[in-house]
Amino acid sequence: MKVSEVHHQTGRVLVVVCDKGEEAVAAVGAALREQQMRAARVTAVGGFADAEVGWFDRESDDYRRIPVAEQVEVLSLLGDVAERDGEPVLHAHAVLGRFDGSTVGGHLLRGRVWPTLEVIVSEVAPELAKRVDPETGLALISGSDG
Repeated sequence: MKVSEVHHQTGRVLVVVCDKGEEAVAAVGAALREQQMRAARVTAVGGFADAEVGWFDRESDDYRRIPVAEQVEVLSLLGDVAERDGEPVLHAHAVLGRFDGSTVGGHLLRGRVWPTLEVIVSEVAPELAKRVDPETGLALISGSDG
């Protein structure tokens, strides 16, 4: 375990409002690249016409895809910004609410927005930037060595 105390002035806050029909991961990713925001927390609310979430399968080093072929509410979308190949990318987990009150969740792979998705991206200290871990291929906070 590594524990670090980070002192950081409040950074930039982006408000990304996705339009009907936009693919959420691509739209937010484009905003991150445009603004060159590489270390941030992400929250969002809204809805999807359909989506796909995933569960990371350690054995295959890939996500098991879970298609969501129906309109859902985005009950919770939490994530961060990771850096991959020098570019910022969205890493988000979502809990999606179905019409009957049941939920499905996982790593957000794709979501076609309907009627809106309101995303707040809050910049964090550079020490919290994520890097790809060579062993797992996943973006992780590297932490501090002391």
